[in-house]
Amino acid sequence: MDRAFALAGAVSAFIAVAAGAFGAHALRGRLSPELLTVFETGARYQMYHALALFAVAWASNHWPGIPVRAAGWLFIAGTILFSGSLYLLSVTGARWLGAITPVGGLMFLCGWAALATSILKGWYVP
Repeated sequence: MDRAFALAGAVSAFIAVAAGAFGAHALRGRLSPELLTVFETGARYQMYHALALFAVAWASNHWPGIPVRAAGWLFIAGTILFSGSLYLLSVTGARWLGAITPVGGLMFLCGWAALATSILKGWYVP
């Protein structure tokens, strides 16, 4: 599982860098400054959580179990919903996509809580 989350992190980081470059070069001048900021927020949070997937891969070797795996899947789902909805909202202007974004944010929060739970379980149980 650790390799799967490390690979997911690497792929997600690649996409985040590509999205950031796309936003900076192809979308500048085509989107309003507000929508460009929305797009950039999606890329930024995708990169944060791509790096978080590397932390999950590392943690899964030290504190294996359901909480650490849950954290990885929550980060992946959160990235798809949070960053994906922001990308689509910014390029399509479909404001209803903004209703999906908080669900992705909640998944990020749950992922961090699950990772913390995994660390705490590993701390108290040898």
